Amino acid sequence: MYKKISSLIRKKILEIAYIKKANHIGSNLSIVDILVVLYKDQIKKNNNNKLILSKGHACLSLYCILNYFKFLSSKNLDKYSDNNSVMMSHASHKVPGVFFSTGSLGHGLSYAAGKCYINKKDKIFVLLSDGELNEGSNWEALLFIAHHKLTNLIIIVDYNKLQGIDHVDKVIKLDPIDKKLKSFGFDVLSINGHKHLEIKKAIKKKHKKPLFIIANTIKGKGVDFMENKVLWHYKSLDLDLLGKALKQL
Repeated sequence: MYKKISSLIRKKILEIAYIKKANHIGSNLSIVDILVVLYKDQIKKNNNNKLILSKGHACLSLYCILNYFKFLSSKNLDKYSDNNSVMMSHASHKVPGVFFSTGSLGHGLSYAAGKCYINKKDKIFVLLSDGELNEGSNWEALLFIAHHKLTNLIIIVDYNKLQGIDHVDKVIKLDPIDKKLKSFGFDVLSINGHKHLEIKKAIKKKHKKPLFIIANTIKGKGVDFMENKVLWHYKSLDLDLLGKALKQL
């Protein structure tokens, strides 16, 4: 079931990206499996569970997920990236089902930390990009989260190891990210971010410390000419490439 939903979402992302001449396709494709598990198992079933997509440039995948799970109408989805539409190309709280506006990287985690500190009954999932961990505000938030033992906040990093202009290690090296986070006071799990059962088990794992999940992913997952290519952070699809990509899915 998870695989079927993921495939449908990836196809929808590509179709809309082609029509709207949108970019950030690689970033959208890498987080689909994570979003499918979160919405199917956690958010759809419990109104107190919320997601903040801190990597707001990958909002097309979120919008497609929201549409699939009936939070967002197809009529709204069709207006993605249109002038004067609330369906902006970075996540907007004006879109039905979106909890917090993001796009300027480094804001989502700090906001979630404040919400979880105020209300321990809410469970918030924050999905970060690995390049976003270049932002100092995230490390301030991590210190705050660990200090206050905010176990109702689960952090997932989309660790596809590429960012807008280059490989993450060539811009600012993050590894050993697991040791750094453990030293802060986090429980840390490293998983395959495309294996639905691994994702499911990780987010359900009991933890006494705040939980940080390193989801090892592939940028452009599912389309061989996009996978692990920096180019597909900003490149748009033409009709020929759309056809090739859809065949693979």
